[in-house]
Amino acid sequence: MSPQCKPSAVLKPLSLFAFGVLLAGCDAPANHQEIPNSPRNLGQLQGSGGRSAFEGQRLQIQAVVTGNFVKGLGGFYMQDAVGEDDGDASTSDAVFVVWSRDAQPAVRRGDRVRVNGVVREVGDGEHTQTQLQDAQVEVLGRAAAKAVALSAAPANAAEWERFESMWLRIEAPLSISGNDGLLRFGELTASFGDRLVAPTELFPPGPEARALQADNARRTLTLDDARRSEYPEKLWFLPALPDGGQPLRAGSVLNGAEGILELRPWGWALQLTDELQVQSQAARPAVPSAPEGLRVASFNVLNYFNGNGRGGDFPTERGARSAAELQRQREKIVAAISALQADVVALLEIENDGDGKSSAIAELVGALNKALGEAGDYDWVRVGKDSGSDVIRVALIYRRLRVQPQGEPAVLNTPPFDDLHRVPLAQTFSTTLGLQPFTVVANHWKSKGGCEKAEGGNRDQGDGQGCWNAARVDASRALDEWLATDPTGAGNGRTLLIGDLNSYSQEDPLRLLRNAGWVDAHSRDGEASHHSFVYRGLGGRLDHAFLTPALVGDLNAAQVWGINADESDAFGYGKVKQVNPDDAVFRSSDHDPLLLDLRAGTP
Repeated sequence: MSPQCKPSAVLKPLSLFAFGVLLAGCDAPANHQEIPNSPRNLGQLQGSGGRSAFEGQRLQIQAVVTGNFVKGLGGFYMQDAVGEDDGDASTSDAVFVVWSRDAQPAVRRGDRVRVNGVVREVGDGEHTQTQLQDAQVEVLGRAAAKAVALSAAPANAAEWERFESMWLRIEAPLSISGNDGLLRFGELTASFGDRLVAPTELFPPGPEARALQADNARRTLTLDDARRSEYPEKLWFLPALPDGGQPLRAGSVLNGAEGILELRPWGWALQLTDELQVQSQAARPAVPSAPEGLRVASFNVLNYFNGNGRGGDFPTERGARSAAELQRQREKIVAAISALQADVVALLEIENDGDGKSSAIAELVGALNKALGEAGDYDWVRVGKDSGSDVIRVALIYRRLRVQPQGEPAVLNTPPFDDLHRVPLAQTFSTTLGLQPFTVVANHWKSKGGCEKAEGGNRDQGDGQGCWNAARVDASRALDEWLATDPTGAGNGRTLLIGDLNSYSQEDPLRLLRNAGWVDAHSRDGEASHHSFVYRGLGGRLDHAFLTPALVGDLNAAQVWGINADESDAFGYGKVKQVNPDDAVFRSSDHDPLLLDLRAGTP
């Protein structure tokens, strides 16, 4: 091991450093051989472009360790010592060094090191992370490094490049825009300023959507726990684990984010070095008040599979991995549906295993009625073998004392609903509440996932609508044409199309419906601004309700009950060991339920 110089002062533990505290420096030993043409500093190595001019070359350079992530990330970050950078704000003054856990010497934050390594660019396209690989490391002593303070997001996403691998302190509050990766990956999606919104939720594909996408990119920062492993035993960067009193919902606000900036395939992440501070907790929504008239709801139950219906055949294909998980999932879904107080509920992502007494729909309805006691009068619309070939289906449940099926149900199992999409289910209902008969159509269209199988127009076109958009357009057109034929024989054109359409509000499939005369139930009085789903921190409505003009006059209110999309997996049935009644409805799914109230007594 090379000789080490003596620090000029006694230092506090690095985890307690306040911003601006510097590590004492020392001169490097002179008895080493320089590699010709090596850069003088890391700013020169990085350059102002996306790739280093030294790519592929072996070089030797000295800097200060700012983040030792050998255990969690397989390497460490180092940054130019104070006074040794290139003085150019357009260049990053730091780099990641690949260094295994058992490699010697061991390094710690604040060490001055000399690294002999090969410059590599890791990643795809123009946006890559510069690394030093195949390295040899010498610890020379202790040295000084300083965090860069950011009080606002960069002017554009490209400006994050100049901070690549650098030690940053965020001196601005950050909103939690997404927490779906908290338990699995130990990360939060944060944003400078307000929460992030999916561009095509607010704008059709085009210039405005692209502008919002660019603004999202510059404001987004993933906060990570400095580990690649999944399902960490503890979340060390949080002051407390999420619980009912402090759920850390999306919309909560954080302070004190500090760490090392790392490039990811989808954006920038801060590998945290210090604990976060929670400035404010986003409030959970109250239970919806009882409807004055008749209520219709839509609820994606997130792959409700019940094995063989007799306590066996676990893990299921998509849902619960054990009978105990199924019990917790059932308890949460039953609690949520009960709180909806809906007379008709469209259920999505329920196991497609028929209508027998051991089926998923029969078991769920039975559990719901049992929980409601004397008020438990739910039944479901039977469709036999006409629910399609997908492993999941849509279903309609209803309260027998409030509504009654009128005539037979209708399904659309011809193209394009013989593949990709779930088969739509339509049923006309009559009621004793003075409301004319109306038809409810449950839907679940192809998701934006599985892009590797998409071909032709179904490929992601880069316009913000994701892959399979052409298939969803086909579904929208075919559904509109089918419903125009009055498949249930209602004869009055009073139809509600509801469910998970997997399209944001301003995307092609939904604009097709609007152009055909369908009315978005959430398009008035600011109701459309509430999201029902969050993906990678982007909020938007994938769940929709459209009415024919003949039914619009009976609409009293439309709302999204935000119990799931903003909640952490900490409250999901697969993580909790016992369902807390106070938390039961929260994270009962990944989609928020929709509620539509129709006026009673309308002529």
